[in-house]
Amino acid sequence: MTIKKTLAVVSAASVALTLAACGSDSNDSAAGGSASGDNLITAWGSEPQNPLIPANTNETGGGRIVDSIYSGLVYYDSEGKTQNEIAESIEPNDDNTEFTIKLKETNFSDGSPVTAKNFVDAWNYAVANDQLNASFFGNIKGYKEGVKELEGLKVVDDLTFTVTLTNPEQDFPAQLGYSAFYPLHESAFEDMDAFGQNPIGNGPYKLSEWNHNQDATVVPNEEYKGGQKVANDGVKFVFYTDNDATYADLLSGNLDLLDSIPDSAFDVYEADLGDRAVNQPYAGFQSFTIGENLEHFSGEEGKLRRQAISYAINREEITETIFKGTRTPAKDFTSPVLPGYSEDIKGNEVVKYDPEKAKKLWAEADKINKWASPSFEIAYNSDGGHKSWVDAVSNSIKNTLGIEAVGAPYPDFKSLRDEVTNRTIKTAFRTGWQADYPSLGNFLAPLYQTGGSSNDGDYANEEFDKLLVEAAKSSSQEEAAKKYNEAQSLLFEDLPAIPLWYPNATGGFSEAVSNASFNWKGVPVYYEITKN
Repeated sequence: MTIKKTLAVVSAASVALTLAACGSDSNDSAAGGSASGDNLITAWGSEPQNPLIPANTNETGGGRIVDSIYSGLVYYDSEGKTQNEIAESIEPNDDNTEFTIKLKETNFSDGSPVTAKNFVDAWNYAVANDQLNASFFGNIKGYKEGVKELEGLKVVDDLTFTVTLTNPEQDFPAQLGYSAFYPLHESAFEDMDAFGQNPIGNGPYKLSEWNHNQDATVVPNEEYKGGQKVANDGVKFVFYTDNDATYADLLSGNLDLLDSIPDSAFDVYEADLGDRAVNQPYAGFQSFTIGENLEHFSGEEGKLRRQAISYAINREEITETIFKGTRTPAKDFTSPVLPGYSEDIKGNEVVKYDPEKAKKLWAEADKINKWASPSFEIAYNSDGGHKSWVDAVSNSIKNTLGIEAVGAPYPDFKSLRDEVTNRTIKTAFRTGWQADYPSLGNFLAPLYQTGGSSNDGDYANEEFDKLLVEAAKSSSQEEAAKKYNEAQSLLFEDLPAIPLWYPNATGGFSEAVSNASFNWKGVPVYYEITKN
């Protein structure tokens, strides 16, 4: 969902500066091309928060489009395995502190070659301009916020560059399929915001048109020669503000693909859709975040109140009543489908429903500073199907602790994310994560490391940060997992976010399409879908 990022796709709907941003005009992309409507796959989507710049996109509305029109050094197949894409090879030195990356000969959608400089310039720009995903470059030598050029990036020739890290990182190559690491066409640097409205990418699709707050269409990129072979004439992402209306369109045949079944349909969608229904685990996590700046939620008082609130939530009842078994109560901050996952982490008893413990902790906090807020609020976007569970969680807190607790709706995801990003939000707010790459660290560093790209609550813990560095230095995935899970025990003490549940990918397809499936991240494999 920030759900990228910020939110898991199945549990969130995501949501410039040029004239195009103000209206709903239809502009051909700078790469050319147009969409013929007859054989397009129509898919549920949501208005991107920002122009379509990879390193400045960390939510799922923009993310699904960015991932369609750009390609990275590697990509992840439907099972989450890393496959070379633009990279011919990624060779580490003996201690995993330097990587030599050689590129295949590939092109952007306008026919110009993709070079090593396109990667290096894009990565440097992200850091120099403090883009949302800048922290993903934090281990490259010379990194600091706003630095113009990273010392650890060197162009060797047109198809070769090297990356030198500050600390060893054995899974660095596996990270390189995430959108933060995509290349940028040289024209992007002339006017980045304008480029983001009509980007020239290098992915399996290219942007044909973007009608703001309505839809965006991508069509096959004839210059693309990578492993994600497109089997359709394009995808039209339709931006909905009401998930019930989306489901109705799926049933009536006006929509081909939905990957966010509304909770009102959980009882019936599998019967309605039959073998066209999807209900499968994926690498996702749902929570809500309580910012460090909120009154009553800092210091020892804040730690007690956070723990009390977590104990006050009846996750078992909510997942069964609201979600009909399509969610599983969380036992950590990551996902059970990831290698190294453990449900036996020190301190995770705080996610069990225990009303008496909750009341006791709340009373202890009152001894430090009497609760004086009129209510405890959880903000959510109304266009994402979150009202039912937010109301249920709020009622559980209210009934247990005897305080007023309510949901705080925003009209759409963009409105919510803008306040979160600008740090103007005055309440707790719903959060979550959809994996960028298959690692426990991907669920921890961006969200909770000091200065992390999606650390929306501004959590900081030096010991936690130290453990993440130690995990990244590990010589094996197994050793890294031990450190990551040790770090999670600190999160269970501090609770910068309140873990709720692991979502399943819940979706469906119309009778007009075939070869439809969801991948390990819970995202439809758009390029494989065919129109009947």
